[in-house]
Amino acid sequence: MQNVDTTKYVIYADITAEGIVERPDVVGAIFGQTEGLLGSDLDLRDLQKTGRLGRIDVQITSSGGKSSGTISIPSSFDKVETAILAAALETIDRVGPCIARIVVNRIEDVRASKRKYVIDRAKRILVEMFDENILETEEITEEIKQSVRVEEITHLGKDSLPAGPNVVDSDAILVVEGRADVLNLLKYGIKNAVAVGGTNVPPTIADLCAKKVVTAFTDGDRGGELIVKELLQVADIDYVARAPEGKSVEDLTQKEIVRSLRQKIPVEQVLDQYKIKNQPKRRREITTKRKSLIREKPFCMRNIAERAEAIAPRRIVPREIVPRSISAVEEVAIAAPEPVPEPEPEREWFRQHVDELDGTLSARLIDRNHNVLKEVAVRDLARELKEANGEVSGVIFDGVVTQRILDIAAEKGLEYLIGAKMGNIAKSPSCVKVITKEA
Repeated sequence: MQNVDTTKYVIYADITAEGIVERPDVVGAIFGQTEGLLGSDLDLRDLQKTGRLGRIDVQITSSGGKSSGTISIPSSFDKVETAILAAALETIDRVGPCIARIVVNRIEDVRASKRKYVIDRAKRILVEMFDENILETEEITEEIKQSVRVEEITHLGKDSLPAGPNVVDSDAILVVEGRADVLNLLKYGIKNAVAVGGTNVPPTIADLCAKKVVTAFTDGDRGGELIVKELLQVADIDYVARAPEGKSVEDLTQKEIVRSLRQKIPVEQVLDQYKIKNQPKRRREITTKRKSLIREKPFCMRNIAERAEAIAPRRIVPREIVPRSISAVEEVAIAAPEPVPEPEPEREWFRQHVDELDGTLSARLIDRNHNVLKEVAVRDLARELKEANGEVSGVIFDGVVTQRILDIAAEKGLEYLIGAKMGNIAKSPSCVKVITKEA
């Protein structure tokens, strides 16, 4: 009989016979034709009596005058002896009166199978039994957090828009698409978000945007793009942030939310992206109503000569110390001279680059000899400038000159920035010349 405690391997073999045979015929052939073949130490009858060999299991069927089936024999020997027994099976060429053929197809390591079972079962036990209490605790915690977040949600205006508790008092707000987005932001401590509730932006949002610095934070799909375009027409927004492509704000993790908000772009750049040239009248009207949050209009230099004129010091001589007889002459002599325009080719050498880049949303890094070092996409300009090694003298690009680009340019010692238009600039370093196409 098979001793299940000592079985190490199981021999599996296929049998075919040219005739009709049954299980007792196969078992008799195995014992009869292997007797004395391997010596007394490996005699199958003796091995079965001592428990070194398990019960021979034969499954056989007959069809069309032929028989076929499988044989399995448990063994408690080591690999070498088990392999010898398996090879001995293949020497059997007759079962009863019929010609037969036995082929060993595999030898299974029972211990390996048990180890695999232990591993799989342990995994199920870990998930089904241990995690039940953990999940229950997490569910309780999440339920409490969810109830707190729901209690924190307020509703603004006659449209009853879902919003965080800090929207009214905060100087800067996020405009998202729906209630689920507000809940997800509240989950990570962002309490200044308000939902528009669809592509039809309500008047409450427009009135709110007229008083605050607004970032539109939308999903990374077609619907999010439509909401951005709608907001550009009816509300005064300052920045646009988008979730990663194909994702919704309500599904983002904390790291993804922070990354998306850090990659927000100024509204001027979005207007260029969507080819919106003129701001609607409604936008101009509500922009003029801003009070404490109205930013100072950016100072845009038309060219290098005008910048030199703006910063050139004038020598002033008090009238009382100038003799009357020569006052006119000396005033002419000591007055600050009018800035001499640079030669036209030198002053406007960059015009060709500006014309070539128009509408491409690309940027060119220029060296001190006005040679192009590299051409990159505008979205990668900040990263390229941070990695610059000192060869870059200036940048010409088809995009908005933002505070971030200007700060990086000053840090890297650039001489000039030439862009399509000026963004919201709070401070302009004197060491970097700024030239824009819109001036």
